Amino acid sequence: MFPIIYTSPISPSDVPGYLETLSERLKGFFPTFIFALIIFFIGYIIAKIVISIVGKGLKKSKLDESAHGFIKTLIQIMLYVLISVIALSTLGADLSSIVAVIGAAGLAIGLSLQNSLANVAGGFIILFTKPFKKGDFIETCGVSGTVYEISILSTTFITTDNKVIRIPNGTLSSSTTINCTEKDRRRLDIDFKIKNEHDYKKAIEIIENIVKENPLVLKDGEVFVRITELTPGITTITSKVWVKTDDYYDLKSDILESVKSEFDKVFD
Repeated sequence: MFPIIYTSPISPSDVPGYLETLSERLKGFFPTFIFALIIFFIGYIIAKIVISIVGKGLKKSKLDESAHGFIKTLIQIMLYVLISVIALSTLGADLSSIVAVIGAAGLAIGLSLQNSLANVAGGFIILFTKPFKKGDFIETCGVSGTVYEISILSTTFITTDNKVIRIPNGTLSSSTTINCTEKDRRRLDIDFKIKNEHDYKKAIEIIENIVKENPLVLKDGEVFVRITELTPGITTITSKVWVKTDDYYDLKSDILESVKSEFDKVFD
């Protein structure tokens, strides 16, 4: 059994004394509270200025643009935590106790937000390993698009049909990523299928002439046009040419349209 503690009620005669004591405490606390608020707001303004200066410095630096937003967010969080600690210590709170509370709160938040922390860690991995940067066109997680922004929790892509896709950094950092624009040139592979009864030599000649005459095909790269597969009723001819990365899709469309036009003339 727990002991029952009885407290005596406050008598009417004690009320003035309690009110006077409370008033004195408030008088002593109010200036300190106002001072703490002033420190907080001054610190907030200074933090804004520091973040602005950091942002300008990052723009002038050689650091990858993808890391700018990530770094600014981390600095912002650290500054706000520091300002809050200083303001609370002004109120008379013990600094070691504040640090202990922040540590305990951080642990509790970390346990409840494991996925978010995994995304933050994934963001660090992306920024330091640099599998891609802002402006790169990549294929990953079943989607493809241009990297628009790398934030502290996710990476934003813009697809070719102008859709916005956000993928958590934790998922992205542990997935296979194909960077289509990291190099300034790519090999374009296209398969053409014709019926077995059609003249495959004529088909190869048509494809070779088209790819060799196209100005977007790099002349210093190997041109490959050969049969690569035979199946019942179908012959597959593959062309492989080298092209500047920026011209990849234009060349692909040019070749497909030109070959289709010539095949329609030659083959039924």
